[in-house]
Amino acid sequence: MTAREIIRRVLEGERPPWTPWSFKFTQEAAETLRAHYGTDDLDTAVGNHILTLGSDIGFFDAMGGDRFRDVFGVVWDRSVDRDIGIVEGCLLPEPTLAGFEWPDPCDERFFDDMAARIQRWPHRFRVFEIGFSLFERAWTLRGMENLLMDMALWPDFVHELLDVIADYVIAQAREAMERADIDAVYFGDDWGQQHGLIMGPPMWRTFLLPRLRRMYAAVREKGHYVMIHSCGDVDEVFPDLIDAGLHCFNPFQPEVMDVFALHAQYRGRLAFHGGLSTQRTLPYGTVDAVRAESERLLAMGRSGGYIFSPAHAVESDVPLENMLAFIRTAQGQPGVPEALRG
Repeated sequence: MTAREIIRRVLEGERPPWTPWSFKFTQEAAETLRAHYGTDDLDTAVGNHILTLGSDIGFFDAMGGDRFRDVFGVVWDRSVDRDIGIVEGCLLPEPTLAGFEWPDPCDERFFDDMAARIQRWPHRFRVFEIGFSLFERAWTLRGMENLLMDMALWPDFVHELLDVIADYVIAQAREAMERADIDAVYFGDDWGQQHGLIMGPPMWRTFLLPRLRRMYAAVREKGHYVMIHSCGDVDEVFPDLIDAGLHCFNPFQPEVMDVFALHAQYRGRLAFHGGLSTQRTLPYGTVDAVRAESERLLAMGRSGGYIFSPAHAVESDVPLENMLAFIRTAQGQPGVPEALRG
Protein backbone atom coordinates (compact mmCIF):
# COMPACT_ATOMS: atom_id res chain seq x y z
CA MET A 1 0.00 0.00 0.00
CA THR A 2 1.13 3.57 -0.61
CA ALA A 3 1.41 6.19 2.12
CA ARG A 4 -1.60 7.92 0.57
CA GLU A 5 -3.71 4.77 0.87
CA ILE A 6 -2.59 4.19 4.47
CA ILE A 7 -3.58 7.68 5.61
CA ARG A 8 -6.95 7.36 3.90
CA ARG A 9 -7.55 4.08 5.69
CA VAL A 10 -6.67 5.67 9.04
CA LEU A 11 -9.02 8.62 8.48
CA GLU A 12 -11.81 6.18 7.62
CA GLY A 13 -11.33 4.47 10.98
CA GLU A 14 -9.92 1.27 9.51
CA ARG A 15 -6.92 -0.68 10.82
CA PRO A 16 -3.70 0.08 8.90
CA PRO A 17 -0.98 -2.51 8.20
CA TRP A 18 1.39 -0.21 10.12
CA THR A 19 0.99 3.08 11.99
CA PRO A 20 1.66 5.93 9.55
CA TRP A 21 3.73 8.93 10.53
CA SER A 22 4.43 12.49 9.46
CA PHE A 23 6.83 14.84 11.24
CA LYS A 24 7.53 18.58 11.16
CA PHE A 25 10.58 20.45 12.42
CA THR A 26 11.33 24.08 13.23
CA GLN A 27 14.15 25.72 11.30
CA GLU A 28 16.93 24.94 13.81
CA ALA A 29 15.86 21.31 14.26
CA ALA A 30 15.52 20.90 10.49
CA GLU A 31 19.02 22.27 9.95
CA THR A 32 20.40 19.71 12.40
CA LEU A 33 18.67 16.86 10.58
CA ARG A 34 19.69 18.09 7.13
CA ALA A 35 23.30 18.05 8.26
CA HIS A 36 22.87 14.53 9.65
CA TYR A 37 21.16 13.09 6.56
CA GLY A 38 23.14 15.13 4.05
CA THR A 39 20.00 16.24 2.19
CA ASP A 40 17.50 19.09 2.11
CA ASP A 41 14.64 16.64 1.43
CA LEU A 42 13.73 15.75 5.00
CA ASP A 43 10.29 14.44 4.05
CA THR A 44 11.94 11.66 2.06
CA ALA A 45 14.74 11.13 4.58
CA VAL A 46 12.32 10.47 7.43
CA GLY A 47 9.66 8.75 5.30
CA ASN A 48 6.79 11.19 5.91
CA HIS A 49 3.44 9.88 4.69
CA ILE A 50 1.92 13.36 4.24
CA LEU A 51 2.77 15.82 1.46
CA THR A 52 2.22 19.39 2.66
CA LEU A 53 1.03 21.90 0.09
CA GLY A 54 0.07 25.56 0.22
CA SER A 55 0.42 28.02 3.04
CA ASP A 56 3.56 29.01 4.87
CA ILE A 57 1.18 30.48 7.50
CA GLY A 58 0.62 33.63 5.42
CA PHE A 59 3.52 33.87 2.99
CA PHE A 60 6.04 36.29 4.44
CA ASP A 61 8.03 38.94 2.57
CA ALA A 62 11.35 39.99 4.08
CA MET A 63 11.52 43.61 5.25
CA GLY A 64 15.14 43.53 6.34
CA GLY A 65 16.70 42.42 9.58
CA ASP A 66 14.39 40.06 11.46
CA ARG A 67 11.12 41.65 10.29
CA PHE A 68 8.68 40.10 7.84
CA ARG A 69 5.27 41.10 6.44
CA ASP A 70 2.53 38.58 5.64
CA VAL A 71 -0.05 38.91 2.85
CA PHE A 72 -2.53 40.62 5.18
CA GLY A 73 0.02 43.32 6.03
CA VAL A 74 0.82 42.03 9.53
CA VAL A 75 4.46 42.63 10.49
CA TRP A 76 6.28 39.92 12.44
CA ASP A 77 9.49 40.26 14.47
CA ARG A 78 11.49 37.02 14.18
CA SER A 79 14.48 38.06 16.25
CA VAL A 80 13.65 35.31 18.78
CA ASP A 81 11.27 32.91 17.02
CA ARG A 82 12.68 32.26 13.54
CA ASP A 83 9.64 30.31 12.32
CA ILE A 84 6.74 32.73 12.90
CA GLY A 85 7.63 35.57 15.27
CA ILE A 86 5.80 38.19 17.32
CA VAL A 87 3.20 40.54 15.84
CA GLU A 88 4.15 44.22 15.68
CA GLY A 89 1.40 46.82 16.02
CA CYS A 90 -2.31 46.48 15.25
CA LEU A 91 -3.80 46.78 11.76
CA LEU A 92 -7.34 47.19 13.12
CA PRO A 93 -6.93 49.64 16.04
CA GLU A 94 -10.70 50.17 16.26
CA PRO A 95 -13.57 47.63 16.07
CA THR A 96 -14.33 48.35 12.42
CA LEU A 97 -13.33 46.96 9.02
CA ALA A 98 -13.77 50.32 7.31
CA GLY A 99 -10.87 51.05 4.99
CA PHE A 100 -9.12 47.70 5.42
CA GLU A 101 -8.07 46.07 2.13
CA TRP A 102 -8.21 42.28 2.07
CA PRO A 103 -5.63 40.28 0.11
CA ASP A 104 -6.51 37.99 -2.76
CA PRO A 105 -7.20 34.46 -1.41
CA CYS A 106 -6.41 33.04 -4.87
CA ASP A 107 -3.01 34.72 -5.22
CA GLU A 108 -0.86 32.46 -7.39
CA ARG A 109 1.83 32.12 -4.72
CA PHE A 110 -0.43 29.85 -2.65
CA PHE A 111 -0.69 27.26 -5.41
CA ASP A 112 2.24 27.63 -7.81
CA ASP A 113 4.23 24.58 -6.64
CA MET A 114 1.34 22.18 -6.00
CA ALA A 115 1.39 20.31 -9.32
CA ALA A 116 5.16 19.88 -9.31
CA ARG A 117 5.23 18.59 -5.74
CA ILE A 118 2.40 16.11 -6.35
CA GLN A 119 4.14 14.87 -9.50
CA ARG A 120 7.39 14.36 -7.60
CA TRP A 121 5.80 12.56 -4.61
CA PRO A 122 2.54 11.02 -5.93
CA HIS A 123 2.43 8.25 -3.31
CA ARG A 124 2.00 10.64 -0.34
CA PHE A 125 -1.28 11.84 1.14
CA ARG A 126 -1.83 15.37 -0.20
CA VAL A 127 -2.79 18.08 2.27
CA PHE A 128 -3.35 21.73 1.42
CA GLU A 129 -2.62 23.80 4.54
CA ILE A 130 -4.15 27.15 5.48
CA GLY A 131 -2.46 28.58 8.55
CA PHE A 132 -3.96 31.21 10.85
CA SER A 133 -7.30 30.27 9.41
CA LEU A 134 -9.86 32.02 11.66
CA PHE A 135 -9.34 33.08 15.29
CA GLU A 136 -5.59 33.46 14.82
CA ARG A 137 -6.04 35.57 11.72
CA ALA A 138 -8.55 37.75 13.59
CA TRP A 139 -6.25 38.41 16.54
CA THR A 140 -3.21 39.10 14.36
CA LEU A 141 -5.24 41.89 12.75
CA ARG A 142 -7.01 43.23 15.83
CA GLY A 143 -4.72 42.19 18.70
CA MET A 144 -5.41 39.34 21.13
CA GLU A 145 -6.64 41.45 24.06
CA ASN A 146 -8.72 43.68 21.80
CA LEU A 147 -10.39 40.73 20.11
CA LEU A 148 -11.27 39.00 23.37
CA MET A 149 -12.77 42.23 24.73
CA ASP A 150 -14.62 42.74 21.44
CA MET A 151 -16.37 39.41 21.96
CA ALA A 152 -18.02 40.93 25.03
CA LEU A 153 -18.30 44.59 23.99
CA TRP A 154 -18.57 44.57 20.17
CA PRO A 155 -19.96 41.16 19.19
CA ASP A 156 -21.42 42.40 15.88
CA PHE A 157 -17.95 43.49 14.79
CA VAL A 158 -16.48 40.10 15.73
CA HIS A 159 -19.16 38.29 13.75
CA GLU A 160 -18.44 40.48 10.72
CA LEU A 161 -14.66 40.05 11.03
CA LEU A 162 -14.85 36.27 11.35
CA ASP A 163 -17.32 35.98 8.47
CA VAL A 164 -14.96 37.84 6.13
CA ILE A 165 -12.01 35.70 7.24
CA ALA A 166 -14.04 32.51 6.76
CA ASP A 167 -15.04 33.68 3.26
CA TYR A 168 -11.36 34.26 2.45
CA VAL A 169 -10.35 30.82 3.73
CA ILE A 170 -13.17 29.04 1.89
CA ALA A 171 -12.25 30.78 -1.36
CA GLN A 172 -8.64 29.66 -0.99
CA ALA A 173 -9.59 26.09 -0.12
CA ARG A 174 -11.94 25.86 -3.10
CA GLU A 175 -9.25 27.17 -5.42
CA ALA A 176 -6.81 24.54 -4.17
CA MET A 177 -9.35 21.77 -4.60
CA GLU A 178 -10.05 22.91 -8.16
CA ARG A 179 -6.38 23.14 -9.11
CA ALA A 180 -5.07 19.78 -7.92
CA ASP A 181 -6.00 16.27 -6.90
CA ILE A 182 -5.54 16.82 -3.18
CA ASP A 183 -6.87 14.64 -0.36
CA ALA A 184 -7.47 17.05 2.51
CA VAL A 185 -7.53 20.65 3.64
CA TYR A 186 -5.80 21.42 6.93
CA PHE A 187 -6.86 24.48 8.93
CA GLY A 188 -4.39 25.85 11.50
CA ASP A 189 -5.99 27.83 14.34
CA ASP A 190 -4.91 27.71 18.01
CA TRP A 191 -7.76 28.03 20.53
CA GLY A 192 -6.30 26.37 23.61
CA GLN A 193 -4.22 27.06 26.70
CA GLN A 194 -2.61 24.52 29.01
CA HIS A 195 -6.01 24.40 30.71
CA GLY A 196 -9.10 25.06 28.61
CA LEU A 197 -10.01 27.31 25.73
CA ILE A 198 -8.63 30.85 25.50
CA MET A 199 -12.10 32.37 25.13
CA GLY A 200 -14.06 29.61 26.91
CA PRO A 201 -16.56 27.16 25.33
CA PRO A 202 -19.61 29.52 25.20
CA MET A 203 -17.80 32.20 23.20
CA TRP A 204 -16.06 29.56 21.08
CA ARG A 205 -19.45 28.12 20.14
CA THR A 206 -20.93 31.58 19.56
CA PHE A 207 -18.18 33.05 17.41
CA LEU A 208 -16.01 30.28 15.97
CA LEU A 209 -18.17 27.18 15.57
CA PRO A 210 -20.61 28.64 12.98
CA ARG A 211 -17.67 29.65 10.74
CA LEU A 212 -15.92 26.31 11.26
CA ARG A 213 -19.07 24.55 10.08
CA ARG A 214 -19.02 26.58 6.87
CA MET A 215 -15.30 25.99 6.31
CA TYR A 216 -15.47 22.25 6.91
CA ALA A 217 -18.61 21.89 4.78
CA ALA A 218 -16.87 23.56 1.84
CA VAL A 219 -14.20 20.85 1.95
CA ARG A 220 -16.46 17.87 2.61
CA GLU A 221 -18.87 18.78 -0.18
CA LYS A 222 -15.97 18.20 -2.60
CA GLY A 223 -15.30 14.78 -1.10
CA HIS A 224 -12.13 15.74 0.76
CA TYR A 225 -11.01 15.24 4.35
CA VAL A 226 -10.89 17.98 6.99
CA MET A 227 -7.82 18.19 9.22
CA ILE A 228 -7.13 20.86 11.84
CA HIS A 229 -4.40 22.03 14.16
CA SER A 230 -5.18 23.65 17.50
CA CYS A 231 -2.66 23.73 20.29
CA GLY A 232 -3.80 23.40 23.87
CA ASP A 233 -6.49 21.79 25.98
CA VAL A 234 -9.46 21.78 23.59
CA ASP A 235 -10.85 18.25 23.90
CA GLU A 236 -14.06 19.58 25.49
CA VAL A 237 -15.14 20.71 22.01
CA PHE A 238 -14.28 17.46 20.19
CA PRO A 239 -18.00 16.52 19.95
CA ASP A 240 -18.72 19.92 18.34
CA LEU A 241 -15.85 19.46 15.89
CA ILE A 242 -16.97 15.97 14.91
CA ASP A 243 -20.50 17.24 14.38
CA ALA A 244 -19.10 20.07 12.24
CA GLY A 245 -17.37 17.55 9.98
CA LEU A 246 -13.81 17.14 11.28
CA HIS A 247 -11.83 14.00 10.34
CA CYS A 248 -8.44 14.50 12.03
CA PHE A 249 -7.16 16.57 14.96
CA ASN A 250 -3.58 17.71 15.55
CA PRO A 251 -1.36 18.15 17.64
CA PHE A 252 -2.85 15.87 20.36
CA GLN A 253 -0.70 17.14 23.24
CA PRO A 254 -0.08 14.61 26.05
CA GLU A 255 0.79 17.46 28.45
CA VAL A 256 -2.80 18.72 28.37
CA MET A 257 -4.91 15.67 27.47
CA ASP A 258 -4.93 11.90 27.98
CA VAL A 259 -4.10 10.83 24.44
CA PHE A 260 -4.68 7.12 25.02
CA ALA A 261 -8.07 7.58 26.67
CA LEU A 262 -9.21 10.06 24.01
CA HIS A 263 -8.05 7.83 21.18
CA ALA A 264 -10.05 4.94 22.62
CA GLN A 265 -13.07 7.18 23.23
CA TYR A 266 -13.20 8.65 19.73
CA ARG A 267 -11.76 5.86 17.58
CA GLY A 268 -13.94 5.47 14.51
CA ARG A 269 -15.30 9.02 14.82
CA LEU A 270 -12.15 11.15 14.93
CA ALA A 271 -8.53 10.46 14.01
CA PHE A 272 -5.53 12.04 15.72
CA HIS A 273 -2.09 13.20 14.55
CA GLY A 274 0.60 13.91 17.14
CA GLY A 275 0.87 12.63 20.69
CA LEU A 276 4.63 12.44 21.40
CA SER A 277 5.54 14.91 24.13
CA THR A 278 7.42 17.99 22.89
CA GLN A 279 7.34 19.73 26.27
CA ARG A 280 8.82 16.91 28.34
CA THR A 281 10.03 13.70 26.71
CA LEU A 282 11.70 15.00 23.54
CA PRO A 283 13.75 17.85 25.04
CA TYR A 284 14.45 16.31 28.47
CA GLY A 285 14.00 12.54 28.17
CA THR A 286 16.60 9.91 27.41
CA VAL A 287 16.81 8.11 24.10
CA ASP A 288 15.27 5.06 25.78
CA ALA A 289 12.38 7.19 27.09
CA VAL A 290 11.72 8.63 23.62
CA ARG A 291 11.82 5.17 22.10
CA ALA A 292 9.48 3.72 24.74
CA GLU A 293 6.89 6.51 24.37
CA SER A 294 7.08 6.19 20.59
CA GLU A 295 6.55 2.42 20.72
CA ARG A 296 3.51 2.83 22.94
CA LEU A 297 1.94 5.37 20.57
CA LEU A 298 2.74 3.28 17.50
CA ALA A 299 1.12 0.26 19.14
CA MET A 300 -1.99 2.36 19.81
CA GLY A 301 -2.05 3.41 16.18
CA ARG A 302 -2.23 -0.11 14.86
CA SER A 303 -5.89 -0.19 15.90
CA GLY A 304 -6.56 2.73 13.52
CA GLY A 305 -7.43 6.40 13.85
CA TYR A 306 -3.91 7.65 14.54
CA ILE A 307 -0.94 9.20 12.70
CA PHE A 308 2.26 9.12 14.74
CA SER A 309 4.16 12.37 15.31
CA PRO A 310 5.58 14.66 17.96
CA ALA A 311 2.82 16.87 19.36
CA HIS A 312 4.20 19.88 17.51
CA ALA A 313 6.99 20.80 15.14
CA VAL A 314 10.19 19.61 16.82
CA GLU A 315 12.06 22.49 18.46
CA SER A 316 15.76 23.28 18.59
CA ASP A 317 16.04 22.11 22.22
CA VAL A 318 15.59 18.47 21.17
CA PRO A 319 18.91 16.57 20.89
CA LEU A 320 19.68 14.90 17.58
CA GLU A 321 19.79 11.51 19.30
CA ASN A 322 16.20 11.96 20.52
CA MET A 323 15.01 13.01 17.06
CA LEU A 324 16.63 9.96 15.51
CA ALA A 325 15.09 7.73 18.21
CA PHE A 326 11.47 8.49 17.28
CA ILE A 327 12.19 8.60 13.54
CA ARG A 328 13.90 5.20 13.53
CA THR A 329 11.25 3.68 15.78
CA ALA A 330 8.54 4.63 13.30
CA GLN A 331 10.59 3.50 10.30
CA GLY A 332 11.40 0.18 11.95
CA GLN A 333 7.82 -1.03 12.33
CA PRO A 334 7.19 -4.50 10.87
CA GLY A 335 5.63 -4.42 7.43
CA VAL A 336 6.78 -0.96 6.40
CA PRO A 337 8.06 -1.10 2.79
CA GLU A 338 11.71 -0.20 2.30
CA ALA A 339 10.71 2.77 0.11
CA LEU A 340 8.92 4.38 3.09
CA ARG A 341 11.69 3.88 5.62
CA GLY A 342 13.59 6.94 4.42
